Amino acid sequence: MADLNQHPGDELKADLEKVTTSHTGVMGRIRNYFLTGLVVAGPLAITVWLIWSFVTWVDGFITPLIPPAYRPETYLPWPIPGTGLLIAIVGLTLLGFLTANLVGRSLVELGEGLLNRMPIVRPIYKTMKQIFETLFSKSGSSFRKVALVEFPAPGMWSLVFISLPPGGDVAARLPVKDGDYVSVFLACTPNPTTGFFFFVQRKDLIELDISVENAMTLLISAGMVQPGADKDAQKKLAAMAATARAAQATTKPEAAE
Repeated sequence: MADLNQHPGDELKADLEKVTTSHTGVMGRIRNYFLTGLVVAGPLAITVWLIWSFVTWVDGFITPLIPPAYRPETYLPWPIPGTGLLIAIVGLTLLGFLTANLVGRSLVELGEGLLNRMPIVRPIYKTMKQIFETLFSKSGSSFRKVALVEFPAPGMWSLVFISLPPGGDVAARLPVKDGDYVSVFLACTPNPTTGFFFFVQRKDLIELDISVENAMTLLISAGMVQPGADKDAQKKLAAMAATARAAQATTKPEAAE
């Protein structure tokens, strides 16, 4: 027997609330599935795009230098991506092998001697050579450590990359003669190729136990990706999937009713 005190519109209101709740649950599951797919596919897509862009850029630079008779696309109906990159790797390896012997070193010294006599080319070549030797030297200490420095104001701390100590006239003219100065580079966010370079005493730095790669990731992401946060990201991804499964399980009894 129907309840006499029940208003005729109460049953219709309850049905509408049930449909709205079910609709909200479906939309929530769709949103969670979409975000989960975005988290999985987004980094993969960006990584593939960056690698593809680099390969095509190298191909576009190296392929025109290869005679048409030695290009694979001359004999195939389609071009092979990465041909220029492969040739560049082989060519650089052979160049390093040739310069490792006496004849190769003599030729390199002869070429450097010619470049050192050119007024405009000399400083550019010398600077680039020093940078490459520093970056790829196994024994170099450049950009091997990360530290904090109080900048740009007291109480505000910034990440810096420790480079080599100053030398020559720079070290002689620094105000604290017996100070242990180091060169540091403060990269800007989100473009770490620009920033500030200055000399600071080592005692004013707080060295961090994180890698240069993690520090770069922290800078580029503006703090959104913290060092060692990979496990947390996986936990969040698993939590999103668990929420979607729970929402799906909750709506099944309602559908059965």
